[in-house]
Amino acid sequence: MTTRSLAPLWAGLIPVALTFGILAQTEVPAATTNWRIDPARTHIAFAIDAVGYPRTRGQFRQFAGRISVDFAHPDRSSVSFHVQSRSVDVGSASFDDYLRSDAFLNSEHFPSIDFVSSSVAKVDDHTVRVNGELTLLGVTRPLTVDVAVEREAGGGQRLAFLAKTNIDRLEFGMNSGFPLVSRDVELVISSAAVEL
Repeated sequence: MTTRSLAPLWAGLIPVALTFGILAQTEVPAATTNWRIDPARTHIAFAIDAVGYPRTRGQFRQFAGRISVDFAHPDRSSVSFHVQSRSVDVGSASFDDYLRSDAFLNSEHFPSIDFVSSSVAKVDDHTVRVNGELTLLGVTRPLTVDVAVEREAGGGQRLAFLAKTNIDRLEFGMNSGFPLVSRDVELVISSAAVEL
């Protein structure tokens, strides 16, 4: 797969991470609580296909997020997430640099990929649906992600999250390599958060 195919993938990864934080609505503390995403246990991964190449996989290494969860009233929960586009990592320094170029992420002019929630709704005892807006390359589009959440055993309050979704890179103007490189970028985000 060419380097051109990887950049679009990153765009979708960020929103997923944000979504995870909001899913935490499995038990019932009475008020809104703030959570810190554990960077050591957060993985923002992507995969994309291209004609004649094996599936390309990568991740983002640097990000920050803020999560506020109201277990009793999930609709009052919120999340925001910011990923540094320069932190893209596909296991090749030259390929990473190409993805950072204006052909894909254009990291010099758009250093941050951002997701901000607009609403959170409980689907069941272990899943929430997060609606929000993803901004990539200066283009903002709506994004909806279902996030699975589990409360972890052990000391302190900890939540584990898993979210999967697909992003259409063409909607953000990332059209390099198309149609040989797929327009669809698969995103998988796993994370853990600790109550502040």
